Amino acid sequence: MKKIAIIGGGISGLYFANILNNQKQFEYKIFEKKDNYNFLEGYGIQLSVNSIKLLNSIGFKNVSASEISFPTKVNFIQANNSKKICEIDLTQFNDYTNRYTTLKRSTLLKFLFQNVPKEKIKFNSNITKVENSNGITISFGDNKNEKFDYLIVSDGIFSQTKSLIFNESIYPKYNLNVALRGKLKGDYGSDISIYMGSNSHYVIYPVNQNNEHNFVAIVKKKLSSDQLKNYDLFKSTEFLNSLVSGLQKTSQISFENLSELKSFPVYVSSDFPGYNKKNIFLSGDALFTFPPSFAQGASQSIETANDILKSILKGTNEFYQERIRSISSINNKSKLNHFSFHLSNPINIFIRNKILKYLSKNKKFLESYLGKIYRA
Repeated sequence: MKKIAIIGGGISGLYFANILNNQKQFEYKIFEKKDNYNFLEGYGIQLSVNSIKLLNSIGFKNVSASEISFPTKVNFIQANNSKKICEIDLTQFNDYTNRYTTLKRSTLLKFLFQNVPKEKIKFNSNITKVENSNGITISFGDNKNEKFDYLIVSDGIFSQTKSLIFNESIYPKYNLNVALRGKLKGDYGSDISIYMGSNSHYVIYPVNQNNEHNFVAIVKKKLSSDQLKNYDLFKSTEFLNSLVSGLQKTSQISFENLSELKSFPVYVSSDFPGYNKKNIFLSGDALFTFPPSFAQGASQSIETANDILKSILKGTNEFYQERIRSISSINNKSKLNHFSFHLSNPINIFIRNKILKYLSKNKKFLESYLGKIYRA
């Protein structure tokens, strides 16, 4: 029986464990650096049809409908006057059993976690060394070693394991934006709304059937290296209020309805890791992190984990070649979305809005731009 080590118990790592449950020729263990999971966190994620289809195959369709939401369209709105520009019909990408879905991240984690035997998750794991010779030997901070046949690295954008494998410090780059997340009370509809402002945009969408909405804003912000290292800065009331005040100047939303605000600098990957082995795979943000303007992070984490298992079963090393094509396309579209959402020149905004109105109704364009990814 082959042994698999999964480093990181986030969405990608837990989903991979779930699909391994049906593969009796493997045994696995998840190593998670945290001491437990927080299933109370209310921040949202979006899952397109590609990932919902994979999740439904392991029982996600049995999750209570009250805990998730099925938006039917994306609204594009001018933030300074709340004027709707156009909309995109999301139902054209759905099929009979799989629909575009929004929910709390914790809801998905809870579903994935409950299907993993508790003895297969080791919390408070501190990995100090990875050797890939005659199998994979992982060393831990308690001076213990464990040997595996395969290693799945899914410990996030600041993956320490990836740096250990490459024998160098690998860090993402700050893309000059700060994210502001929170819970939004009030009636903001059942669909996804993108509010485009000047050097910023924010997105509102429901996370369940209980009128709870996720709010996430991406604000252009130049920060020094010292500021980026100051984690207390992003928790400070003064900094959070400055972000909210900046948005209020170009928006008509009721910001007093926001709660549980958190901010963090937005980091992205600059290139793909040049590692291609049959027994070590990178997944989720450890493989590649997109700009947060296409809402594909969670879906791609799930899809990538599924492709890793296919590669292991086939005994090939074509995994990265196949994934790079998809990831490159999504990355380029994320950058284009980010650029168009943050325009500030009135003439450019006028032209963008005209183009959006046309493209939102162009079936051929939508199938190429969205359909090939949503239904991958």
